[in-house]
Amino acid sequence: MGRKVSRRPGGGAPRGAQWLALGVAAIVSGAASQPAPSPQNASPPVSAAATAAPLPTAVPAPAPAPVPVPAAAAPAPAAESVANAAAVLRAARPGHIFVINLENRGYGTVWGPASKTPYLSKFLRARGVLLSQYYAIAHHSQPNYLAQISGQTPNAMTRADCGTYARFKPAGPPYRGVFRGNGCLYPRSVPTVAGQLTAARKSWKGYMEDMRIPCRHPQPGARDGSQSAKRGDQYATRHNPFVYFEAITSSPDCRRRVVDFRALASDLRSAATTPNLSYITPNLCHDGHDSPCVDGRPGGLATADAWLLRQVPPILRSPAFQRDGVLVITFDEAEGRSVGPPGKPGGTAGGHVGALVLSPFVRGGTTSTRFYNHYSLLATIEDIFSLPRLGMARAAGVSSFGPDVFNARR
Repeated sequence: MGRKVSRRPGGGAPRGAQWLALGVAAIVSGAASQPAPSPQNASPPVSAAATAAPLPTAVPAPAPAPVPVPAAAAPAPAAESVANAAAVLRAARPGHIFVINLENRGYGTVWGPASKTPYLSKFLRARGVLLSQYYAIAHHSQPNYLAQISGQTPNAMTRADCGTYARFKPAGPPYRGVFRGNGCLYPRSVPTVAGQLTAARKSWKGYMEDMRIPCRHPQPGARDGSQSAKRGDQYATRHNPFVYFEAITSSPDCRRRVVDFRALASDLRSAATTPNLSYITPNLCHDGHDSPCVDGRPGGLATADAWLLRQVPPILRSPAFQRDGVLVITFDEAEGRSVGPPGKPGGTAGGHVGALVLSPFVRGGTTSTRFYNHYSLLATIEDIFSLPRLGMARAAGVSSFGPDVFNARR
């Protein structure tokens, strides 16, 4: 199907950079030649993105059931739409990545016919690419979050969600970027995509709902008191991967960049103030983890979907997203102990979860059937920003999102 692109010695340039460079001119010229769609049926402006994957064909999704369009997501006025289209056509590749993780639901529950998420599974689904073969890498939650920003593999303590904020104890030297051992707080020598972005003079932030105090985490060796939600405080340390790396927590960057979710609204006002990577974690009620919630709300998927209905439209309307944004919405793990098929690169031990990608670089209502997992998400972020891949993201067979995802080619 696709062609194999080799990495430069030493892991420097991303494997998808050549595809991007070759494809941009053709995509932009093709998009420019299309007639303007009517406002009622308009798809987002189109372009392309860097990827290292083969080139499978996107599969059209079934027509979604009618869902009322929320007022916040109504089509933009014509003049604004023209300006946004011009900005996207100028963008050669994605430049602003948004990631939202929800909790503990498998693919069939979220994307199946009985889904309790009409906004996510119908309204947003019709505007994005559904990654129907996207998998989590472990149970419980925490290893999946850590995988997305570091490429590290699970260990006994992270599988147990790190009830104690214990320092990581290595068991020998790292192997191909993977640090073997046990524990939660990784030493400064363990890199993350956050550190990579900082070194590349790119920006990043973690937006953690209910965290309030920037860079909030227990003292090393202490019990993590956020394992259960409390009234007025439903923050979960284990869903904030940045605070498990001393390279971040020991730096002033942690207080500047690992912040309460409320900071996102002001950061979205301009592309210049929006980080290149925005990693968003709802609280234990809004991510669907708790049902019922400690404050009396029903919780579960219905509450998570209502949260998305309030919080996603401002992202989609933001100048950064309109110009060159990518929003990935996924789940950390599937319910219970479900696992995916064996023998897949990077693993499927967290079960089948799926992911939805929205962007000016994708065609809405399409489906990718290519295999991906949380390591693929990290690989995609790194390839887009020309960063070397970390940990399991560099493993043989781990693919970043390809033209099956960034499929807005006409």
